[in-house]
Amino acid sequence: MYLDVAKKQEIFEKYGKSNTDTGSPESQIALFSYRISHLTEHLKLNRKDYTTERSLTILVAKRRRLLNYLKDVDIMRYREVIKILGLRK
Repeated sequence: MYLDVAKKQEIFEKYGKSNTDTGSPESQIALFSYRISHLTEHLKLNRKDYTTERSLTILVAKRRRLLNYLKDVDIMRYREVIKILGLRK
C-alpha cells in the first residue's frame, strides 16, 4: 500500500503543527499533493484507467478549493504552502 499510517503521520508532522494535526489546510493540501503525484505516476503507466483519472480530477479540485480557502483566510500561509510544495499559482 502506498499510503500507510506512518507515511500519513510523517506528512502531517512535516507540514502540519504535529503528527496528529490532520485538520489544518496545510497538512491536507500536502496529503492531497502526495496522493496526486502517486495517481499521476499510475496514470502514466495505465492510461486507460478512467476511474483513477476521475479520482485524480476530484483530488485536484479538492486541493484547489483548500488553496482558495487558505488564500482568502491568510495569504502568507498560502504563499508559504505554495513555495514549500512547489505548486503553481
